[in-house]
Amino acid sequence: MHKSVLSPRNDLVFKLLFGDAQDTSILTAFLKSALDLPAEDYQEVMIVDPQLKGQLPDDKQGILDVKVKTPTGKIIDIEIQIVEHPQMRERVVFYLARMVTEQIGRGEDYQSIKRSISILITDYVQIPENRNYHNCYRLHDRKTGSEFTDLLEVNTLELPKLPQEEDGTALWDWLEFLKARKEEEFMRIAEKDPQLKKAVSRLVALSEDEQTRLLAESREKLQRDIVARENAAKKEGIEEGREEGWEAAQLSIAQRLLSRGAPIDEIVSITELSPETIRTLH
Repeated sequence: MHKSVLSPRNDLVFKLLFGDAQDTSILTAFLKSALDLPAEDYQEVMIVDPQLKGQLPDDKQGILDVKVKTPTGKIIDIEIQIVEHPQMRERVVFYLARMVTEQIGRGEDYQSIKRSISILITDYVQIPENRNYHNCYRLHDRKTGSEFTDLLEVNTLELPKLPQEEDGTALWDWLEFLKARKEEEFMRIAEKDPQLKKAVSRLVALSEDEQTRLLAESREKLQRDIVARENAAKKEGIEEGREEGWEAAQLSIAQRLLSRGAPIDEIVSITELSPETIRTLH
């Protein structure tokens, strides 16, 4: 390796690793390690449009990191979050609700609804209530434990909780890959499994690509800008400053990427701004 390895936790790099529509083998291997689904759901997963559409023009929209549809129709959202978000649980519920409602067209029956699954990977502790690095939530009765439905499912994967000693699961190996920082760590992980080896090889190739490095580093700078602006807003006691700081940082990074000739769809993926907003920056 001639250059340092990009972090697979960088959300842009994560999308490029796991969101390759032409080769979903790495994604499928990861999904098998994290979810308990029938074998047919892994036979031919399909990457779909990550944008969640609102029903009305002014509805709040969302852009998922990787959105997947299985052969039986299940919808899976995979997101990685490096910076702690104060309303992350609400955001997950919002995205799940959209994933359900967008399945039904006018005149269609409710029976057409398939399970919507969210996989949230965090580089911070999201669930302080327990020490499990993998939690799975569905709708159930708190007293009897009986399940109301499995149509909504949230899986949290918290990297700081991953124990140092491996537990013999494929999920532990994949999360170790996401946590890794040094070249020797990635080389050791690559020897564990053919798909992990393929993931490391793809990560190395991405790390050698100048355009990818530029976009990934820009994304990291965006995250630092957001944290700095939010911290400043907190110190001043201005709640609205959080939203303004987020948007200002996104607009700033979008402007820099435009000046370097980055395609609009890549800028949308990095900043989560709408294509219309980015076009107004020209």
